Amino acid sequence: MQVIYEDNHIIVVNKAPGEIVQGDKTGDVPLSEIVKEWIKITHGKPGNVFLGVVHRLDRPVGGLVVFAKTSKALTRLNDMFRNGDVHKTYWAISRNRPPKDSDTLTHYITTVERNNKSYASLAPKPGTKESRLAYRLLATGERYNLLEIELMTGRKHQIRVQMSAIGCPIRGDLKYGDKRSNPDGSISLMARRIRFIHPVSGKEIDLTAPVPDERMWRELEQLAAAADNQ
Repeated sequence: MQVIYEDNHIIVVNKAPGEIVQGDKTGDVPLSEIVKEWIKITHGKPGNVFLGVVHRLDRPVGGLVVFAKTSKALTRLNDMFRNGDVHKTYWAISRNRPPKDSDTLTHYITTVERNNKSYASLAPKPGTKESRLAYRLLATGERYNLLEIELMTGRKHQIRVQMSAIGCPIRGDLKYGDKRSNPDGSISLMARRIRFIHPVSGKEIDLTAPVPDERMWRELEQLAAAADNQ
């Protein structure tokens, strides 16, 4: 477990692909329990450790996850996420180059729980929710493209289904149309950066997660940095 930031009220960790944030029907040990045990051991806390889950990432997705260490922080963070006061930036790898180098996408998404899959349409239908994101192309390698994505709404599988809808499924995401899976079962999508005002101290928090230790991620990151410096 990689801790990116910690103080008395919050802890931010870099979730590995394949981990679940909160317990589910699989019975696998969730990241929330791992973090609680880490706090207990690291800080020598007796008894039960309080830890509040305020948001989640899909199991095959890696990147930054914020947890609350106090009830005060949990209540305020819940309000901040609900009101859109927490700004999340994602990085994604796609085999296909998007039709535009940057764009804002609006779709109407519905989720079918039976197969745990979301569907996007261009026009509203009964039961759909408006879903918006903005993306820009950061780098193009020999076979893959690196995209930066800003979420404006938070729907289930939103990035995955909206990027697939424009012909750019996330690398490794068989559920939403990619050709083949990644060897480790992940998809090439990560919560790269998170920005918000600390729920208790009021100071600005701006955190960035390192890209996965994988050749493709590192090469595309280098290309993006070079393009940014031109």
